[in-house]
Amino acid sequence: MKDWIKQNQITEVECIIPDLAGAARGKIMPAAKFIDTSTLRMPQSVFMQSVTGDYPHIWEQLNPLDIDMVLEPDASTIRMLPWAREPSAQVIHDCVDMEGNPIPFAPRQVLRRVLAFYAAEGWKPVVAPELEFYLLQPNIDPRNDLLPPIGRTGRVERAGQSFNIDAVNDFEPMFDDMYRFCEGQGLEIDTLIHEEGMGQMEINLLHGDPLELADQAFLFKRTVREAALRHNLYATFMAKPMEGQPGSAMHIHQSIEDIDSGENIFSTPQGTPNELLLSHIAGLQRFMPEAMALMSPYVNSYRRIVKEMSAPINFHWGFDNRTTGFRIPENNPKSMRIENRIASADVNPYLAIATSLACGYVGMKQGLEPTPALNGSAYDEPIQLSRHWYDSLQRLADCKEIREVLGDSFVEVYVAVKEAEFDNFLNVISPWEREHLLLKV
Repeated sequence: MKDWIKQNQITEVECIIPDLAGAARGKIMPAAKFIDTSTLRMPQSVFMQSVTGDYPHIWEQLNPLDIDMVLEPDASTIRMLPWAREPSAQVIHDCVDMEGNPIPFAPRQVLRRVLAFYAAEGWKPVVAPELEFYLLQPNIDPRNDLLPPIGRTGRVERAGQSFNIDAVNDFEPMFDDMYRFCEGQGLEIDTLIHEEGMGQMEINLLHGDPLELADQAFLFKRTVREAALRHNLYATFMAKPMEGQPGSAMHIHQSIEDIDSGENIFSTPQGTPNELLLSHIAGLQRFMPEAMALMSPYVNSYRRIVKEMSAPINFHWGFDNRTTGFRIPENNPKSMRIENRIASADVNPYLAIATSLACGYVGMKQGLEPTPALNGSAYDEPIQLSRHWYDSLQRLADCKEIREVLGDSFVEVYVAVKEAEFDNFLNVISPWEREHLLLKV
């Protein structure tokens, strides 16, 4: 890292960690000081701060002294900060206590913990996230509705433009910056498309190691927001930013390789799903209901779960069936995989990938069997996904199998933070309540 910093004439370094919400926190320092610094510290309470800036009361019990943790730079994550005015770098850090033990509720550590369970079985997961997001007109007053973006034509998008190339090119200057910023950071974008919503886009990242892909998804969110701001646009990964429009998701393609042979353990030699893949699906069906609070982390996330609005409403699975929660795309033996379509785009990518893999892992270890593959539309079946934030938190808190894989300390902290956010939300009275209840009840 020191040589790289000197060779690139870096003047400033962002030392960052992903918090529970998936936002970047950390410290910025001159490059010379970063090189000479042996230990960089931050309070562990950074992982207890909610998205509203509040702290749950449980934090005083878990850490009454608000003690420090040590930030250890992961040298493999050092990258240029391509939008900085002067040569700058960013480095993702891992968090350990003063004895060098990993902080159990740090999102990167949660994903590492899940991957360790797989490694103990001789398995190596491979993932590929797909991230949906909206481009919007700037909105400086949260009391105002969000509006679709205005591109080069000067006209506002008024209808869905699925796969429309010209609709994407209307924002070509912004996407040029996005691609340039991604290339400068080594973020490997596979495809870019226009999705169904007004101003809704999707990018696919190339498949690879789960921790590396979580890092890339984390950095991509920062990158596209920065690129959009340069063109007087907002980019949002909010699950349901506009009424009447489809929600945004983070689909997770996941497969597993044998560590020694590199073979895909989900496929028969003939290219059909084998028992391990079916048990993985069964694990997702069985434990995803308990893990919904991690895949839909905010009250807005549940607004996405609407029939025939491009989001799954139940836990069925099927072959090349985009109405189901779990889809098996057309594959060959090498690329046999599951697409988990449950997570909303507002997730922390480390926690969403860890959760999806954890559910599948327990299914494989327990030898669970899935329901039969669904041949028709899953929208004709009953809604199974939880539609209430608080209920999802209670199910997560009570699920011993998920707690065992993700870690008790993490689940305890996560639930406490989300309960604090829920309490904060309950203090807000919405326009709907004033419109329909004020003079009618």
